[in-house]
Amino acid sequence: MTDIARIIEIVEPQARALGFDLVRVALFGKTEVGDEEHTLQIMAERPETGQLLIEDCAALSRAVSDQIDILEAKGDELIEGAYRLEVSSPGIDRPLTRPKDYAAWIGHEVRIELSELIDTRKRFRGDLVGFDADTNTISVEEDAVVYTMPLSLVARAKLVLTDKLIAASRPIDMTGADTVVEEQED
Repeated sequence: MTDIARIIEIVEPQARALGFDLVRVALFGKTEVGDEEHTLQIMAERPETGQLLIEDCAALSRAVSDQIDILEAKGDELIEGAYRLEVSSPGIDRPLTRPKDYAAWIGHEVRIELSELIDTRKRFRGDLVGFDADTNTISVEEDAVVYTMPLSLVARAKLVLTDKLIAASRPIDMTGADTVVEEQED
């Protein structure tokens, strides 16, 4: 069975060495030996922009791949079977995975799924109205009711794409977007 915590121990120093903050590491798809290929997803960002350029994704992908190859050559199999490595920016409707994500996006609409019931529910969609760093709790207002929940119960959370979120997001770095590279066939 794949140990995500172990993979994070390997990926995070690679990301930091390149000047990136790690947002999320997840393994998707079938993960049992003999099953179909699955995907190791790594989301990272530049702290100053909240995004990664294509070149950044490629650099992090190479660094992580090289490190995993070195460990596997020493007999440390991190992921059983074949897998795809996907490195990306978290995007505008980003997942919320760290306490600082919740603090930064107060006032925006979120979708949250919990690992346990609160008030007979696991799913909430509403405005993120608070984050208490001392107690690690978040507050979400849905239909004029405020629900407070411990961050430790959050299984998944992400921002909902709204006009307000688009307006609040930093401008996307368009460096190189106007450059067209034409390849000739041999």
